[in-house]
Amino acid sequence: MIILSLCVLIGLGIGYFFGDFINFDISTLIQIGLYLLLFFIGIDIGKNKNIFNDLKKIDKKVLLLPFITMLATLLGGAVASLLLSLSLGEAVAVSSGMGWYSFSAIELSKVSVELGGIAFLSNIFRELLAILTIPFIAKRIGAFESVSVAGATAMDSVLPVINKSNTAEISIVSFYSGLVISLVVPILVPFIITIFNL
Repeated sequence: MIILSLCVLIGLGIGYFFGDFINFDISTLIQIGLYLLLFFIGIDIGKNKNIFNDLKKIDKKVLLLPFITMLATLLGGAVASLLLSLSLGEAVAVSSGMGWYSFSAIELSKVSVELGGIAFLSNIFRELLAILTIPFIAKRIGAFESVSVAGATAMDSVLPVINKSNTAEISIVSFYSGLVISLVVPILVPFIITIFNL
């Protein structure tokens, strides 16, 4: 956890102080790094020879996990509208990003720059909070709950933390959950914008 936080802080420092000297596309490096990360997690999962037997023992209700995660996230957005100066539609639209900060921020920026900024920060904070809390949630509350916290990022950037905090079969469930959520978000965000006439 400390190493992850230090890496982010060092990256922030380098970007802030030396960003003008970095003249290559960092997003390509991030994508390559993410592919390598998923590749090595696949190797780690594959080392467990009983993985398929373990998966058969998992309750089929796990297939509902991404849908329950999405419903709970949207309800959380609705509750947040009672505490914030955002309307119900705006709060639900922000929460509909499910942690996918780049997509939701761009889509909601079409509604207003402020809402796009809120979506970006909200989803970034969700990912950071997931990274910080997943080890505790996995240990004290439950494995599936630790997957749910990550939202769409359960299949990529937060997967290493989930993998480290849970058993190998939970990593596969996490990838499945994140994949389903990531497939739904590009439909869900515009749908919420239309429904609430934002």
